[in-house]
Amino acid sequence: MADTQESGAAEGERVVIKKYANRRLYNTASSSYVTLEHLAEMVKKGVDFVVYDAKTNEDITRTVLTQIIFEEEEKSQGQSLLPIQFLRQLISFYGNSMQAFLPSYLELSLASFAQQQERLRAAMSGAGLAPGAGAGMGVYEDQIRQNLQLFDRAMKMFSPFAYAPAGKAEEPTPAPAAAPKADDEALDQLRKQMAEMQAQIEKLASKG
Repeated sequence: MADTQESGAAEGERVVIKKYANRRLYNTASSSYVTLEHLAEMVKKGVDFVVYDAKTNEDITRTVLTQIIFEEEEKSQGQSLLPIQFLRQLISFYGNSMQAFLPSYLELSLASFAQQQERLRAAMSGAGLAPGAGAGMGVYEDQIRQNLQLFDRAMKMFSPFAYAPAGKAEEPTPAPAAAPKADDEALDQLRKQMAEMQAQIEKLASKG
């Protein structure tokens, strides 16, 4: 697998990838051909890169990243990251009046999600608990479940009628009584951000 050294880039440097007509990907920093799997590892390791079409010099990074997601979903074997209903909802926003607003919202939501999980891991590490060990795992899973439920409600703010999962929705799982205070603060912060988002949505809707 490609790591930061194998990518040929210095720390913090953006790697330029060229895609040729034969679909081969060339890493200009390491002077070697790479695969989508290599690029996926680079993403996971925090290596920044941009992909250009070798003939037109067009930036095709978004297309390549989408291909990586497609391959990862194909290999998921029942552990898919993107639920079908989420994909349906995402597709429904193309051409929607909120399309321009959604990307920023998703970026903020995922950044908040990642930040909250990092705080939780740090809190568990400080308490001497590993993410996969005993009672600590219960706290970890419960926090993730709360995050997903919060994200689900946020998606309904955009389109409450289109986003209707089949069957009865799960009842929110109560948080453990001994949940770390830092995690509560992170959750409150995420709720506040989403409330601000909803206020912006309502403002845009009123202008429309």
